Amino acid sequence: MKTEAVLKGNILHDITHWGISASIGAIFLVHSIKKFDPSWQEWLSSIGMPPEMQLPIALAEFIGGILLIAGVLTRITGAVFAIILLGAIFHIRWESGFFVSQGGWEWDLVMLAAVLAIIAAGPGRISIAHVAKRIPRFLQ
Repeated sequence: MKTEAVLKGNILHDITHWGISASIGAIFLVHSIKKFDPSWQEWLSSIGMPPEMQLPIALAEFIGGILLIAGVLTRITGAVFAIILLGAIFHIRWESGFFVSQGGWEWDLVMLAAVLAIIAAGPGRISIAHVAKRIPRFLQ
């Protein structure tokens, strides 16, 4: 029996797959809540970003977190999160160096790796996309 076939039929694989997506989704969901606070606009301005980006970023993280947990539009959400994380790494944290203890981009890199894995793997079998079966693959 091929290893790939064993992994695809393994319930632990399915739970782990969903666990990674749900964990990343939960992290973005929780982090989005502070971004709805109007004071976050001031912080955006302080790093050279337009304050009007507050709502789009907050909504992308909030709605995207829910979508990853539910397992629908995971690849699109993963791509949006990858863009957000690349922005965090290169626009916000790069100057602080690698280590998160010094305000660096170490944790953002871990999150980016997880998001790229989600993009590559798709929604998995524990997901709305798997149950619905009518959602086109590129939207999963």
